[in-house]
Amino acid sequence: MAIVTLFFLVYSFKTVKKFQLKTEYKPAGDQPKAIEALVKGVEKGLPHQTLLGVTGSGKTFTVANVIQQIQKPTLVIAHNKTLAAQLAQEYREFFPNSAVHYFVSYYDFYQPEAYMSVSDTYIEKEAQINEEIERLRHASTQALLTRTDTIVVASVSCIYGLGSPEEYEKVNRKITKGMLLSRGDLIRALIGIHYERTTADLSPGAFRALGNVVEVQPPSERVIYRIEFNNTGIEGIQKIDPISRKLLEEMEHIFVFPTRHFITPEGERKKAIATIKLELKERLKQLEKAGKILEAERLKRRTNYDIAMLKEVGYCNGIENYSRHFSGKLPGEAPDTLLSYFPHKADGSADFLTIIDESHVTIPQLRAMYAGDQARKKSLVEFGFRLPSAKDNRPLTFDEFEQRVGQILFTSATPGPYEFEKSANQIVEQVIRPTGLIDPHVEIRPVNEKGNYGGQIKDFIAEAEKDIEKGGRVIATTLTKKMAEDLTDFLKEKNIKTEYLHSDVETLDRITILSNFRKGVFDVIVGVNLLREGLDLPEVSLIGILDADREGFLRSETSLIQIIGRAARNVAGRVILYADVITGSIDRAMKETDRRRAIQVTYNKKHGITPKSIIKKVQDITESMGQEHDKTVARLLELDKETLKTKKITQLLKEKKVQINAAIKILDFETAALLRDEISAITKLMEAEVKNP
Repeated sequence: MAIVTLFFLVYSFKTVKKFQLKTEYKPAGDQPKAIEALVKGVEKGLPHQTLLGVTGSGKTFTVANVIQQIQKPTLVIAHNKTLAAQLAQEYREFFPNSAVHYFVSYYDFYQPEAYMSVSDTYIEKEAQINEEIERLRHASTQALLTRTDTIVVASVSCIYGLGSPEEYEKVNRKITKGMLLSRGDLIRALIGIHYERTTADLSPGAFRALGNVVEVQPPSERVIYRIEFNNTGIEGIQKIDPISRKLLEEMEHIFVFPTRHFITPEGERKKAIATIKLELKERLKQLEKAGKILEAERLKRRTNYDIAMLKEVGYCNGIENYSRHFSGKLPGEAPDTLLSYFPHKADGSADFLTIIDESHVTIPQLRAMYAGDQARKKSLVEFGFRLPSAKDNRPLTFDEFEQRVGQILFTSATPGPYEFEKSANQIVEQVIRPTGLIDPHVEIRPVNEKGNYGGQIKDFIAEAEKDIEKGGRVIATTLTKKMAEDLTDFLKEKNIKTEYLHSDVETLDRITILSNFRKGVFDVIVGVNLLREGLDLPEVSLIGILDADREGFLRSETSLIQIIGRAARNVAGRVILYADVITGSIDRAMKETDRRRAIQVTYNKKHGITPKSIIKKVQDITESMGQEHDKTVARLLELDKETLKTKKITQLLKEKKVQINAAIKILDFETAALLRDEISAITKLMEAEVKNP
């Protein structure tokens, strides 16, 4: 009994590390005064500040310097996954020794549960989960609970319910070499935190027991921990490569966190089931009294099935809809979110820094999440698909969000009214770029050519070809996804290497497309709204804004200034607005651009600065995944070379093909991909030997 008690102790400690900014650059232009002002603002306790920084002025570098001086865990919120990935990579480069993580929705496709009473249509929740992004989410929360030098770059998914950090941390397991722990106790503990036992190859969140050894692959890592037992307890812990089985490190201790964020101990689960039953009983009475017999029967059947699953396996699909019962929160009380995992002071106030990137877009998104979610949940509850408590599985309201974040720093080239109001005491302008680059030249050209609509396309192609010939990259912005796809096809027919980018493109694919664009794999990228805020594309020398006079959200003053800013990182940057009418938005955007250009030109003349394009390494968050894959294949090939000393190459290839078919059969596509590339490498090795016997 003592052994089990020892094992179930709560281990809660953080490795105290400091942020160390690593860069060859020094603050320049407006950056030094901006850094100084913002740091002083944080030290004074200002709740809100705004960094009004033009595109390409190095806002991220300025913020990194603030983090370095403040030394607080930091949450960075971006308005889309692509921008969040780019920011995560930039912060990783600035803080290579710190824990910089990427936290976004893990759905590549998400269709929420809904009911449309008008057509009597029930839409069941359907989702395609990206396992790699789920792994990154676990890595984010685990870093927040174990390290002080943590930056999490997140999308607005950070305000959605995530499960209690106290319970998540409470059931993490610290396993130490020499610990008095039996193999059976470890297996039971792993099952208790939702690890799956397997006899096949391991995947994240699974374990296998072989003799006196237990091997575990945590959901947040791509390694296996091999735990060896003797008669008294744990004899040794090894960190090994999951493919080559190579020993990476001998460990003194490891932390094993649960595979899910929604975790409830056995005792709490029994209480939750009891309160779910009680709520069901009360709700059935209400429905039957209202004469809603069908709705009552539907709710009874669905809820009882979920209760049965909770009793048997401790989990059910849609368990998040019962989150209030598991957390013990009151009706209407705010759920736990990613914000709950950040450090807080003894009085409960937040003790971290919050950066809201491109705040003019991100703030409206944060405001809108709650209302949309509640409208959908209201219908589900009213028609007997969910208990009323399902409405408490929700995003935070904007007021709740404001109460739960630390000191806020808004960053934007075009702050909105909210930012100006909240930051009245501290708005720091960063107009001068360290590179001396000035805002791009903007020109207005007609949409129509002698009454023939489509003149803008003909003109754009001619201008794009000029820039491509000089080695530049080109962006075209359209009003709809369909227009973006059609224009992409048309440009390809003209032998112009083009790709489109919009919200239907999967998360990690968007990042790869942008990286390939920068590398010159293609020359033109066509998009709608994803090409506005924050994307750092210094190779872009021309932007064509099609139908610029269609006044509206996509062609507002803010949007136009943001799009124009995409060409501000290249000394040859220029923008063409295709418009037959000078709208109010076009006029204001042109005037603001001219104002900034005047300030920048005056500064350059005064200091004798010659503008030069930004040169930036092409790298993205997916690149590290690809590099790890390539390294694994290389390690496997080295092992194969050893095998070939005693085995024929044709025999080895035959064995590998058998292995790849076996991997595909059990849907282990990651191993199959490695074997595929390994076979390709062996084949090339064989071809080389034939040529050079």
